[in-house]
Parts: sequence; C-alpha cells; structure tokens
Amino acid sequence: MSIPAFLPYFVLTGTAFAIAAILYGLNSSLFRAHWPAQERRRAVIGAGVILLGWLAAAIALAGAGVYHVAADGIPTIQYGIFIPIAIGLLLLWRSALASRILDAVPQPWLVGVQLYRALGIIFLILYALGELPGLFAWPAGVGDIAVGLAAPIVGLAYARALREGAGLVRAWNIFGILDLVVAVTMGFATAPSALQLIDVQPTSELMTVLPMVLIPTYLVPLSIVLHVASLKKLPRDAAKRYPRELVHEGKV
Repeated sequence: MSIPAFLPYFVLTGTAFAIAAILYGLNSSLFRAHWPAQERRRAVIGAGVILLGWLAAAIALAGAGVYHVAADGIPTIQYGIFIPIAIGLLLLWRSALASRILDAVPQPWLVGVQLYRALGIIFLILYALGELPGLFAWPAGVGDIAVGLAAPIVGLAYARALREGAGLVRAWNIFGILDLVVAVTMGFATAPSALQLIDVQPTSELMTVLPMVLIPTYLVPLSIVLHVASLKKLPRDAAKRYPRELVHEGKV
C-alpha cells in the first residue's frame, strides 16, 4: 500500500470545502430567517466547534492507528462511522436548537451542499493507480459522483416546484444513503481483517489510514446526517405550504 503525494491535499481540501460550505450556508440561512445577530453567531460558532472538533478527533484517532488493524484483527472503523451518525441523529430528534435550525435552513441548501460528494472521483483515480479494488472503487466513486452532481439540480428543481420536487428530493436522499451503505459494505468486505469477505488485490486498506480514512469516519457520517435532515424537513415544508388534510392524505 502506498499513499500518493497528492492525496492529503485532495482529501483535506475537499473536507475543508464541505465544512466551509455548511457554515456559510448555515449563517446565510439564519440571517434570512431573521435570527438575532447574537443568536445566529452562537449557532454558527457552535456548529463550527462541533464540525472542527469532530474532524480533529477523527484525525487524532486515525493518526494513532486506531482504524488500521492487522490482517487477522477485528475491524474498528465501524465505530468511527456509526457513533457520529448516532449522535447526529440524536441531535436531530432531541435537540430543540437543532429543530429550530432545521426549520430555518431551506431544503434546496440542505440538498445542494452535498455537491462535495462529486469528490468521490478520487476512488476512480486511486483505482486507476492500482491503489483500490474495483469492487469498492467503482460503486463508491460512480455513486458519489452521481449524487454530488445531481445535488444542485435536485435542489433547484425543489425550489422551482415544491410539490413536484418533493418526490425528487426524497428519491435523491434515499439513493444517496443507499450509495453510502453500498460503499461502506464493500469497503468492509475488501479490507484486510479477520472479517474480510472478498479476497482481492489491491485491498481497500488505504481507506483505514490517513488521509482517506477521513472519508468513512467524517464525510460519510456527515452526509448521512444531511440526508436524514433533508428527509425530516420534507413533511415540515409540506405542512407549512399546503392544507393539513392534503398532507394527511399523502397528496403532497
């Protein structure tokens, strides 16, 4: 396993872009929702602390070799994937502040911000360089590129026609989640460990070390939480814009 010299720059720049886009969009959304300046500032700073603190923890754990196990070892990367997802979903359902923020953030932004998923082209580049197996790289790369490039298109379609666009947003979110499930599954199946299911060369070992490990332990959970937030917001938007009986009957 070798790490191409350009890889840290690519992954860290892509991650920084995702964080900056989220914080910029959050600040703009709260401004348009007429949140008081001090309250808006606290919310954005709080989100920044969470996102950057989580990133620092992911880098520290990966740098300590927590996610890189021996060929006969038990995988540990699942903890870096599922614990952040569980925390994010808990906040979505239990935090009053998160609920207020979700109300304030427009659906097109929740969708469109995942343009960063198009950076999944890195999987195909690494496959071409002989650093990742095709069984993992092709579904992960093609799926992420499709989701990322479709994000602004789907967001714009929803902004132009909310009722017709709701189904498109729902389908895009479900496809985006399934894409991540497939990618994670194939990553586990082709990574060297005691639970490796598919014997391939090269393996997906590169995904368990820096900088690539930030994708499954940071960008994947972040994307899952954004997808779920978008799905959670759909019925809220419908309830605000259409008669309650239509929403109850599932017509919008």
